[in-house]
Amino acid sequence: LSTGIGGPSTAIAVEELARIGAHTLIRIGTCGAIREGIKIGDLVISSAAVRFDGTSKQYVITEYPAAASYEVIVALIAAAESVGVRYHVGITASTDSFYVGQQRPGYGNYLPSFAKNLIEDLRMAKVLNFEMEAATLFTLSSIFGLRAGAVSLVLANRITDEFELVPQDDLIKVGLEAVKILKEMDEEKSGKYWVPKELLKSSLP
Repeated sequence: LSTGIGGPSTAIAVEELARIGAHTLIRIGTCGAIREGIKIGDLVISSAAVRFDGTSKQYVITEYPAAASYEVIVALIAAAESVGVRYHVGITASTDSFYVGQQRPGYGNYLPSFAKNLIEDLRMAKVLNFEMEAATLFTLSSIFGLRAGAVSLVLANRITDEFELVPQDDLIKVGLEAVKILKEMDEEKSGKYWVPKELLKSSLP
């Protein structure tokens, strides 16, 4: 399913999927990194999102967190390990603007003062990347009682000024493998304090 670009179309997709019984949603897409150590072709698994979108604010107060489901995060990490791709886990900034909202000058070199230090401020807060859907997906999924996660392929690095349209094969493989892992997790659940084996593996010395 393609959600289209941005929060409004993502919200429509989440609403409609919830209505037909979907319980787990994983966004796979592309992003721009804002940290030097994240390379073109790496994946970013979003643990949470900065809510720079407008759509989620139509649903709930701004203080409400946009957090991914821990089960989906674990499944995506396990999937990335299985596929053998470089990945990073952390906070994503979701914006409603590809240009000014991500500190790119608009038409006529328009860039207001409040946008000029956005990337540096986000870097200080350890944010990893920009994209345009995760905050809406996470917020609505939490409200509706759904599991949600997001994994993004890095096509650009705003700090090193790199851009490349790299193949998306590994991204798709990770998304599909995560679905398989989540299905296996669901079949293993047996008690209130169940912990996924993937999480236990990651904690071993």
